[in-house]
Amino acid sequence: MAEIVQLYPWIGFLFAALFGLVFGSFGNVIVARLPRMLEQQWRQECQEAFADEKEKKPTIKEKRFNLAYPASHCPKCGHGLRWFENIPLLSYLLQRGRCRGCKAHISLRYPLTELAAALLTLAVVASFGFTYAALAFAVFLYALLLLTLIDAETMLLPDQITLPLLWLGLLLSIHVLPVSPTDAIIGGAAGYLFLWSVYWLFKLTTGKEGMGYGDFKLLAVLGVWLGWQALPLIVLLSSLVGAAYGILMIIMSKHKQGNPMPFGPYLAVAGGIALFYAEPIYRWYWSFAI
Repeated sequence: MAEIVQLYPWIGFLFAALFGLVFGSFGNVIVARLPRMLEQQWRQECQEAFADEKEKKPTIKEKRFNLAYPASHCPKCGHGLRWFENIPLLSYLLQRGRCRGCKAHISLRYPLTELAAALLTLAVVASFGFTYAALAFAVFLYALLLLTLIDAETMLLPDQITLPLLWLGLLLSIHVLPVSPTDAIIGGAAGYLFLWSVYWLFKLTTGKEGMGYGDFKLLAVLGVWLGWQALPLIVLLSSLVGAAYGILMIIMSKHKQGNPMPFGPYLAVAGGIALFYAEPIYRWYWSFAI
């Protein structure tokens, strides 16, 4: 396979794009179902924790719901999707963005997520070649894409994604990633403690919570995968993009001042930029500064 890719690179890029499309399709399932699964789990745990032992009322059993069940279906009419309706990107185009059952519009988020995953995969392969590092960073970017979409919709950054990604980055720093274990450990600790310090400084000053603990963990993940050297750029970019977007939404009257906004998407976008452009950005900055 390696020899074929060397002789015909387009085959490798085609495979990478298809791999990204397939993950994007599965990623849509995760984005749609994982928050609901977490809510279901929290309700069950609350019922068990606060159940009256004297009355011994049985807890309400939740309906079976996970990433595999029920099968993919239209949320409007319940039409079960056949295999030819689940082909990434192609099915959406052939059906012209409508359900075959009720003709309701299918959210544009689904094909865009699939396309984004494919483009991210191609970008990683173009930058790192057909290597284990490219595969690792593809997984890294897939996770950032999922976290971005989930946080934007629900204000949640699930530990089920961030924590495995954190430990995976530490393990891969031993041989696979272009980041030493020392830089990864320092990056993870520094990323978490920086936002943790900002959180408590803001809370002690204003009495309000400025961000959630999920943001601390996400910056720790970025520090592990990209090294502590990338953290200043990530913090700067995420703050600038977040502030600009927030001001724009307020001006357009689509967001009320004082209402919470997710910070995870800005961290994720900044992390993606740092992965590909941290070195040239730093080089440009120091040449300009000097």
